[in-house]
Amino acid sequence: MSSIAPTPPLPASAPLPVPLPAPLPRPSPVRRPAPPPAPEDAAGLRERARGALLGLAVGDALGAPAENMKPSQIRARWGRITGFVAEHPCGTDDTEYAIFSGLLLARHGSALTVAHVEAAWHQWIADRDEGAFRGAGFSERGTLENLRRGLAAPISAQHRHAWSDGLAMRAAPFGVFAAGRPAEAARLVAVDGTVSHEGEGIYGGQAVAAGVAAAMVGAPTAAVVDAALAVVPDDSWTARSLRRAVAVAHRGERAVRSAVVIGGYPWTDLAPEAVALAFGAYAAADGDFASAVLAAVNMGRDADTTAAVAGALAGATRGAASIPPEWASAIGPARGTCLPSMAGHHVLDVAELLTPEETAKWAPAPDTYVLAGNAEEVQP
Repeated sequence: MSSIAPTPPLPASAPLPVPLPAPLPRPSPVRRPAPPPAPEDAAGLRERARGALLGLAVGDALGAPAENMKPSQIRARWGRITGFVAEHPCGTDDTEYAIFSGLLLARHGSALTVAHVEAAWHQWIADRDEGAFRGAGFSERGTLENLRRGLAAPISAQHRHAWSDGLAMRAAPFGVFAAGRPAEAARLVAVDGTVSHEGEGIYGGQAVAAGVAAAMVGAPTAAVVDAALAVVPDDSWTARSLRRAVAVAHRGERAVRSAVVIGGYPWTDLAPEAVALAFGAYAAADGDFASAVLAAVNMGRDADTTAAVAGALAGATRGAASIPPEWASAIGPARGTCLPSMAGHHVLDVAELLTPEETAKWAPAPDTYVLAGNAEEVQP
């Protein structure tokens, strides 16, 4: 979602996140969702989870160079983008904030509260030195400024970009966690978003989380779209834009863009626009990963976020095996360019934390994590 500055190459190796082995006792029980899937379904869910989060990171890295560009500008510089055009492709704030929310969700599960989210923003972001992106998008910058001034949620979300796609970009982990339960995914992402977003910004995140939750259990493309629409107000800008996008998706990306984008409007990080473009690209491709992501990239605007969302939807629909190997292999651990505390974490490790191992998905999570790259314990 942010403008991308050159980033240093990855270190030779980056340690993976290591949960502490012994959880502390909880003062109250965690609310548990429906029973976990049968063991024979666990491998399929894990494949889709890996597809969703790896798809997000791939889309983010593919779209980053085209961010804030028009299709004509993209064509003039690269022709049609069909793969990575950056020398060292990597994820941006979209990937790092998705990792942040995924780790927080893995810690608290369905018991996640606004207080948990606010504390994590302080401990993992606001109370630390920032990376080169300095909080990244406008909604994140506004949130961090408010938190540092001592404002608490939901007042922390009262800034000029509360309608941005900053929640939508980090919403996929909630759909992964609440696979097959779009309403629960929408509820949880709204809890997360209360710290940083309001109104249409919340609705955009809910649409993405619900769509991924439906895709995680094999819903067809139309049902994924229906799941997204079912969790947002029917007369919202998000719902209207999403309906317009999918109604013309059969005519291709140019029709989708024309149906959604407000010509001349300067801000490209509008949640109603970015989410609709992503769902339009996904619908135009009928869930095919490469086609969906490349359609989103070549439409420009907030291309890293639209491609990240399209990649999460298509990756959940078709699984990690649908992602071209040369794209998947380019995604390494997060560099921490935006969120230094996320450096060393990989989206695939987050996918593992959010999906079942045999029938143990809903076992209590550790009360502390060791952030990759150092030995500092964090209690979100």
